[in-house]
Amino acid sequence: MAEEFVIKSQQIEDKINQLLPSQGGFQAGVDFSASTMVIPIVDLTETAEGSSLRQDLQTSISHNTATVFNINATTTTILTTTGYFSVVGSISGVTSTGGTEVAKLFLNDGATDKQIYGASFKLTNPVTTFLDDFNLVIKLDAGDSFKIEASNDVNVIGYARQIADLSGNLQNP
Repeated sequence: MAEEFVIKSQQIEDKINQLLPSQGGFQAGVDFSASTMVIPIVDLTETAEGSSLRQDLQTSISHNTATVFNINATTTTILTTTGYFSVVGSISGVTSTGGTEVAKLFLNDGATDKQIYGASFKLTNPVTTFLDDFNLVIKLDAGDSFKIEASNDVNVIGYARQIADLSGNLQNP
């Protein structure tokens, strides 16, 4: 048999007032109660938000939504749209010249770059090959951009796909 008990918590009251403003939160003399009985909960959030895909399917790639990139010997701006993005790719290269080669992934706020990922390879003769994979989720606010830099013997290949807008609403692929 379930046991009933009263909960008196200002934090719970504040959260109910925030989440259910039309209910007026708690009223004087009314206590919040709980039970040890297990009650199943059906989450209709995805459908209520207009999505019929499971969250893991929301992150899939499609021909229409993938922004592909192949960067070599340059710096390129990949994304400027606000929101949350999945960025997946690899850094690779082959050289016989020796030296140090680099690849850098940056977030830019309109004024300064902030490196969020990178690879530096010390190359030797006669031939050196290298590979480094990355899988990131980034957020771009208004005025932000995502850039990639690759030196001469480096290729950065991959794709970016928006997975949610700034409010967290999932984007269909």
